Amino acid sequence: MAARISDTQFLPMNAVRISIVMPVLNEAPTIIASLEALQDARHRGVEVIVVDGGSEDATVELAQALADQVLIAPRGRASQMNAGAVAAHGTVLWFVHADTRVTVEHEQKILWATAHAWGGRWGRFDVRIDSRNRLLALVSKAINIRSRWSGIATGDQAIFVSRILFERVGGFPDLPLMEDVALSKRLKCIASPACFRETVLTSARRWEKHGLWRTIFLMWSLRAAYFMGVSPHFLARQYGYLPRD
Repeated sequence: MAARISDTQFLPMNAVRISIVMPVLNEAPTIIASLEALQDARHRGVEVIVVDGGSEDATVELAQALADQVLIAPRGRASQMNAGAVAAHGTVLWFVHADTRVTVEHEQKILWATAHAWGGRWGRFDVRIDSRNRLLALVSKAINIRSRWSGIATGDQAIFVSRILFERVGGFPDLPLMEDVALSKRLKCIASPACFRETVLTSARRWEKHGLWRTIFLMWSLRAAYFMGVSPHFLARQYGYLPRD
């Protein structure tokens, strides 16, 4: 059973400030739409931090006017999100991918969860892949069921965590893959996640780009190998995320 955190470590809702950290790489075609969707949240006091991993297009320039901070960090989601967390001013860190859409309802759920002591100092949302393909609808359901059963969140599920807890576990492990899974394993040793059924919408572009069945096979193979103890660095090299030695 996950350890409980004292009620006194939770902040009242009106004392919580959310910082969205968005890791990006070569997102020029979509970054404006991604950030425009967050402007109402900015007006409510949510901080938006974009962390670029060395884009070769106009991502950084396009993001400047639509974010509170635009940072450059070594390439890799773990490195980029850790850099954003260090620069953030919020009491809650919300890690949102550039191709994931969140709303005020999700924001309110985070505020509510942070103000309650039943393990809500971190959590995630259900995810829905933005496609009419019935197989992708089943993939979305499978991701959500697996996450709720295991207590492990994926990056597409818009993970949020209090700054105190994030710093306590040392942030994202410096891994080229599975950084979201590794963080979840650290966090759930301290507190159970808040698993909200409200869905965030994520793009189907990677499924469409690489092929549906190939992407399903790759993602499940990587996850299975990781849970069997295979090094993420080895997997990253095998599947082309890192250059081979």
